[in-house]
Amino acid sequence: MLIQTVFAAARDVFSPALRRILWKSIGLTVALLALVWLGLTRLLDVFLAGHHLSEAYPFLDTLAVFLAGFGLFIAFAYLLPAVSALVAGYFLDDVAEVVERGSYPADPPGRPLPFGKALLYGLRFAALSLAVNLVALLLLFVPGVNIGVFFAVNAYLLSREYFELAAGRFWGSEDVKRLRAEHRGTVLGAGVVLAGLVLVPVLNLITPIFGVAMMVHLHKALMARRLADGRAGGPLRVDVGRRAS
Repeated sequence: MLIQTVFAAARDVFSPALRRILWKSIGLTVALLALVWLGLTRLLDVFLAGHHLSEAYPFLDTLAVFLAGFGLFIAFAYLLPAVSALVAGYFLDDVAEVVERGSYPADPPGRPLPFGKALLYGLRFAALSLAVNLVALLLLFVPGVNIGVFFAVNAYLLSREYFELAAGRFWGSEDVKRLRAEHRGTVLGAGVVLAGLVLVPVLNLITPIFGVAMMVHLHKALMARRLADGRAGGPLRVDVGRRAS
């Protein structure tokens, strides 16, 4: 199931129907990262301007800028999941509608989340992701632990974030939590894929669109499995194919 959803999402991301949204998503992601870069470099300039050693030893400024630039590059890997959460919340319904219409035309469409609610989801996950990844960043100099912590934490956070966004178009929040808990292994496996994608330079920019598309396919596959197993009533309070009120 998981492999099929990965390939289906990869096909959708680069399809003509999603190409325009993909470029918008990449542009917004780059713009947000650029704003963060600008803010941090300005803070560095203010710090160096008030540092007495920089006046006596000018080369320290150059060294500090170089080290800070390298440090910011590493830090961006830890910031990207949080930025991804914001972008995913913004483009959620646009991507989900294209995927649902193209791959599941016979199914009832999902209900678009109110813009404020979708943005709130994104902000909530972004704040949580930022806090947890800052802790992971502190472990940067602990060999064998830093990458493992970063990968494990983001696999969980990204799986939770994107699945709740996609499934939230059909079910209430409590139903979504129960569904995610019932299929925690499969959902977490999807998060592992997203956490791996975040680690790949350039390709990590497509994480928001790819993540939403993959979780739409995964939610549909889980619903189809429940229906085939005769568990439409399962932990959900409504029948498969109907949207929660």
